[in-house]
Amino acid sequence: MNLSIRRPQVSILGSAEPGSDAYELAARAGSLLAKLGITVVSGCGSPATRVAAESAIQAGGLVVSIVPPGQMPPSDWPATVVIPCGMGDARNLLMALAGDACLVIGGRAGTISEVCLAWLHQRPLLPLVDCGGWSDSLPEHPPDERQNAPILPWRSSEELEVQLRSLGLVRPVS
Repeated sequence: MNLSIRRPQVSILGSAEPGSDAYELAARAGSLLAKLGITVVSGCGSPATRVAAESAIQAGGLVVSIVPPGQMPPSDWPATVVIPCGMGDARNLLMALAGDACLVIGGRAGTISEVCLAWLHQRPLLPLVDCGGWSDSLPEHPPDERQNAPILPWRSSEELEVQLRSLGLVRPVS
């Protein structure tokens, strides 16, 4: 096994509140990504992105957290690696570019910004649908007409795994 090969990475974008279906699916998504050997990239700023990171860590995965301020977060921050960028909202570009694909859960204005940047840079989008929030409309209403990247909706962790495999982000076990 060649240990110098980069692991696939998926950025988690969005927001959902605890107790919602989207929040529960965010937790399952984090765990699934870890079990599939995919590095999670999360700012951990919303409850949904934070629970995805926490679940990935609990499943033995790697989590990179890109945070807007210029200082390190507390020691209990749910991440394996923390990158304080000191860029405020400009961090959204780093979040969009850091993933081989971007998982979109619910979302508000910051999520829309990240999704548009991911779209411009041809990152596949994996929106959670049928759980509320902005990600519901993404398959029918992409950022623009250019068809820059695939938009692959999911409703369950099983569907998410199928979409990740279709993108070639799940490596065969050797």
